[in-house]
Amino acid sequence: MAYPPLSPEVARETVALVNAYPSLMAAAKAEGISRNTLQHRHNRALQVLAEEPEPVFEVEPLPDELPTADELIARRSKQFARKKDAKEARHLINVQVKLDGPFGVAIPGDPHLDDDGTDIDLVRAHVAIFQKNQAIFPIGIGDNQNNWIGRLARLYGQQSLSAAEAWVLVGWYIRAVNWLALVAGNHDCWSGAGDPTIWMARAQRVNYEAHGVRLGLETPRKRVIRVNARHDFRGHSEFNTVHGPAKAALRGWRDHVLVAGHKHVSGINILRDPMSGLISYALRTGSYKTYDRYADENGLPNQTFSVCPVMVVRPQFPDDDNRLLQYFPEPDTAALFLKWIRGRKSEPGV
Repeated sequence: MAYPPLSPEVARETVALVNAYPSLMAAAKAEGISRNTLQHRHNRALQVLAEEPEPVFEVEPLPDELPTADELIARRSKQFARKKDAKEARHLINVQVKLDGPFGVAIPGDPHLDDDGTDIDLVRAHVAIFQKNQAIFPIGIGDNQNNWIGRLARLYGQQSLSAAEAWVLVGWYIRAVNWLALVAGNHDCWSGAGDPTIWMARAQRVNYEAHGVRLGLETPRKRVIRVNARHDFRGHSEFNTVHGPAKAALRGWRDHVLVAGHKHVSGINILRDPMSGLISYALRTGSYKTYDRYADENGLPNQTFSVCPVMVVRPQFPDDDNRLLQYFPEPDTAALFLKWIRGRKSEPGV
């Protein structure tokens, strides 16, 4: 029986196979063929290699620029472990609240500090309230400035502040307030990985997270209040401005407060989980951008009644008690209520 000739490549593979095992029988078993077949193929391979002409020159092998597969796998393993640790740590960020008794969580809406339609005086007034009231913890919901990019950069011609001047205002805003956390909105994310806000926030030791942040506020008496703040939650309804946050609560996010900004409208839904009794507040905060070119162009109605809601927390009450959380559409009244209730001798923890 005539066998087809072996190519030099197949011959070298055959010899390498036999050399990789302690015996010819072990190599044949690993290959799934008989010992005689492999013996015959090995003999032919040795003959082919013996007849192969000697090369007239030999090129020195060069090192490869690319890492080996093993090196890549080791690097990928470390990168995945780092990402896993970072993502799981952010699933619920623990915040140790050192203030005993009632406190407030404020959510100032999209500032758009450089826009001519933004009520900058109201921004300053609310910043002053946060500075004077240590029992109110604000969370920035994103879109600190217009940050026009690409084709939208032409809109800088329709506002009085330059891009450089806008960053001056953003720096003032971040430094002026003792933020509980900061969320990056879509306008902020347009800066990409080089977003200067990242470094501004780090200088203030504030967590600045793209799109959203979920906080577990742990009081001195070990009570945990969960606040899920995102620039926006998925879902929209023309009949309900809070459809996205409310849907998130109904779909399983068992948080006390779920709040978003982004759409420059206000809203509130109060929901009760029938299984646990947890009462959740789904909120949408408006924007300090009172006069909006985009809204005018598209005929969007003004549905804003609150640009900085405050949730007052009385942590001595359980999740199913409607006294645990009180909603205030603006921080001035919330500050007065907090001052009064924290001054009561009958209020636990104060």
